[in-house]
Amino acid sequence: MSGATILPLELVDRCIGSRIWVVMKSEREFVGTLLGFDDYGTPDGYKKTSLAKTLLNGNNICAVRQVY
Repeated sequence: MSGATILPLELVDRCIGSRIWVVMKSEREFVGTLLGFDDYGTPDGYKKTSLAKTLLNGNNICAVRQVY
């Protein structure tokens, strides 16, 4: 078997623009469109209070699946 290894961040990058389902360690679930990600989870320099978009900490994610 000669399958290429895909790094986790490369897999997440391929999902940008797709609808995804995220399961958190706390058993919370989120479904939405992945707009982007930051390798290091650094803030953009501004505070956003809108709940239309959410920032999830990767350390608390159990599973991510693309939703078709």
